[in-house]
Amino acid sequence: MSAKTGSFTFGDKTIELPVKTGTIGPSVVDIGKLYAQAGMFTFDPGYTSTASCESEITYIDGDKGVLLYRGYPIEQIAERGDFLETCYLLLYGELPSAAQKKDFDHRITRHTMVHEQLASFLHGLRRDSHPMAVLVASVGALSAFYHDSTDISDRNQRMTASFRLIGKMPTLAAMAYKYSIGQPFVYPKNDLDYSSNFLRMCYAVPCEEFRINPVFARALDRIFILHADHEQNASTSTVRLAGSSGANPFACIAAGVACLWGPAHGGANEAALKMLMEIGTVENIPKFIARAKDKNDPFRLMGFGHRVYKNYDPRAKIMQRTCHEVLNELGDKDNPLLEVAIGLEKIALSDEYFIEKKLYPNVDFYSGITLRAMGFPVSMFTALFAVARTAGWIAQWKEMIEDPGQKIGRPRQLYTGPARRDYVPIERRA
Repeated sequence: MSAKTGSFTFGDKTIELPVKTGTIGPSVVDIGKLYAQAGMFTFDPGYTSTASCESEITYIDGDKGVLLYRGYPIEQIAERGDFLETCYLLLYGELPSAAQKKDFDHRITRHTMVHEQLASFLHGLRRDSHPMAVLVASVGALSAFYHDSTDISDRNQRMTASFRLIGKMPTLAAMAYKYSIGQPFVYPKNDLDYSSNFLRMCYAVPCEEFRINPVFARALDRIFILHADHEQNASTSTVRLAGSSGANPFACIAAGVACLWGPAHGGANEAALKMLMEIGTVENIPKFIARAKDKNDPFRLMGFGHRVYKNYDPRAKIMQRTCHEVLNELGDKDNPLLEVAIGLEKIALSDEYFIEKKLYPNVDFYSGITLRAMGFPVSMFTALFAVARTAGWIAQWKEMIEDPGQKIGRPRQLYTGPARRDYVPIERRA
């Protein structure tokens, strides 16, 4: 990373600020000493123009529709790799050798079991609890059961916590699902791959043998890959901010799960599915398109556009193909929701209104249909997102902890409240 300088002038004062350049992407102005030199802060609500850290993990070029994990295009990883290989890449920075992959898979698989008392913990929650509420609680509770992996200064404990979180997250998510429908928890099986194991824990029952559908298992694995990391998004930034205080990794990931639960972040695929259901049929598309263009109509097309991508979301193309594979496996080639989705996509890619506003279909547009076809209720969509994103959260948390320049997060503010005033005794207040 090379460093340059730039000048910042306000009034009759000019100061020099370092300009840092990364491998690819826009340069950044280092304002770390701005307050000391100028007595001013910057104002950037939502941090849309602020780099909070240096990272080697994920790169996004929203204008070109590019997503790279450690330099590898998401299209290549999703097509040729599997989820645990992706986890290894995010954690260690390189693709594993055959021996490294075998060892890593073994370590993660041997950490899929959870402490038996966690079942008792879940039984203390209401049966109708949202799966994400159960997941937030159970992930945070892991720190009460695994005291031997909470010392963040110990590299071995950090890695053990990383393996445990990646391994146990699908087990906890499956337990949350089973609890919500009143079925017994299903223990993981060490002879199954990551995604197959998860499907079995969600859908198997003790009274009959469960057969893994390989098309479903591959589709779910691909969904996990596509959602594994996405740079400094809201939940990842939450994990980093919590981790900057020295909090244990289980607490940090629980914070990420809580942030992901927000409908503006992890609930987008749920909103897109509900929109497709509202439209109903292809014949209704023109009416809803007109409503979307009407500024006075509150209706909005969900699953289109992205805060980062100003081009076609590279994950959407992969997700569209995956959606077709699942529906073909089910023999549901004439699925009305998919027909509506394809009809909307054609319009979005050709209509001047959508092109001008860069409202291209994103990954959430197709993932909701796919997950629903695989049997997951809408309430589980965000929990599945959390299972996938745990890999990225852990990689980002690990990178932050091992950065010698990391500091506790402490955003500044522009104060607009009352100036100093004196306390008035209650008997003298009007």
